[in-house]
Amino acid sequence: MHETTTIRAKWILMLKIVFPILITQIALYLMSFFDILMSSKYSTADLAGVSIGSSIWMPVYTGLAGILSSITPIVAQLVGAKREKEATFSIQQGFYVAIAIALFVFCCMMIAINPLLSKMSLDADVRRVAHHYLIAMCIGLIPLFIYSVLRCFIDALGQTRVSMIITLLATPINILFNYFFIFGNFGFPELGGVGSGVASAITYWLICGIAIYITMKKVPFSAFQLYEKLPKIHLAKCMEIIKLGLPIGLSIFAEGSIFSVVTILMSNYSTSIIGAHQIAMNFASLLYMIPLSISMGATIIVGFETGAKRFKDARTYSLICITTAVSICIVSLTILLTFKEQIAAVYSDDLHVVNLASHFLTYAAFFQLSDAIQAPIQGALRGYKDVTITFVMALISYWIIGLPLGIILANFTDLGPYGYWIGLISGLATGAFTLSIRLRFVQQKIQQIKSPSI
Repeated sequence: MHETTTIRAKWILMLKIVFPILITQIALYLMSFFDILMSSKYSTADLAGVSIGSSIWMPVYTGLAGILSSITPIVAQLVGAKREKEATFSIQQGFYVAIAIALFVFCCMMIAINPLLSKMSLDADVRRVAHHYLIAMCIGLIPLFIYSVLRCFIDALGQTRVSMIITLLATPINILFNYFFIFGNFGFPELGGVGSGVASAITYWLICGIAIYITMKKVPFSAFQLYEKLPKIHLAKCMEIIKLGLPIGLSIFAEGSIFSVVTILMSNYSTSIIGAHQIAMNFASLLYMIPLSISMGATIIVGFETGAKRFKDARTYSLICITTAVSICIVSLTILLTFKEQIAAVYSDDLHVVNLASHFLTYAAFFQLSDAIQAPIQGALRGYKDVTITFVMALISYWIIGLPLGIILANFTDLGPYGYWIGLISGLATGAFTLSIRLRFVQQKIQQIKSPSI
């Protein structure tokens, strides 16, 4: 990370940070993609079971991992202010928070899995796959959350290429273990969709070990001496991480869980509709990796510039990130609308499922633009450490407006399952609009503080 003086230099630095994040996010997405794809090749029931299990797992993981993402702006601002020792201490306390969260999630999952699945109208095979998939995923909770802390540390230093390399190493390993455990190849047990959960858990342990080795041995991470002497638990610092991270996590959970709730509501429809919906959601998630990556880059850069008190530069970076995301979105939206049938056919050989999925993909195209606006704005606001109001806005947009509207349209009109998607589009559009207003307010508020670079 370094100071820039021209728009061109800022845009180049932004791309240097964002591009590895994008590759990392796509690689992480590919793990989920191949879980769904390879399970669908095993059977439609396994596809539906993994879809339901994933819909429960992902909002829980992303929401609670969001708490740990507060380490990115904390470390970025401390490094920007040249307070590296404090950054080390924050990361070490982040380890304790990560372990505590992992144990909390594990206990909750063990208690809640059966009651939750029993309330859904699922076929016995689908319920069995979802149950054992979630149990398998829990095996990798502790390394997954510790890796989340290390990735936030690595990214906060602007070394996003390192996170990219770690994930690129992990993705083929995950696919290989999917091949072993889903289909029972090379003497491994044939577990069907459950095998994808086993493969993911093994992969989480591997990427955690790789990240620990790199941050221990390689420059510039080794200079922070994260493992030389771990301090005692410092409740005040842990609470600082949680206090800043909780609104971030809740905001991510509010957005991510609404998609999962819609998938769960889809359990009232046929197995084919559940599978088709998940196909469309899965591909839409791939396209979302672009604005999400720009959002994460915005947090790093805006946090660094804010820590250095270069507020004018932070504002410029915010605008660059939003403009870039919207421009790319226009291209991806066009591709999605043009090739929706071909995209659906990649996931399934069932012509009925492909036809349903292509219709869902049409609706998915229309919330890409809202994502392209709201995601980088959220990232910029997190760089400013402005997170509480963002959470409230997300809660209202998705849960007060989007979900109720979707339920009404799905159950009281002829739209059926497509009504849920219209509700999602409305919630995302509302979130994009309100977050735009909030970012403008925050930037105007700090504009009175003169930057040293002016």
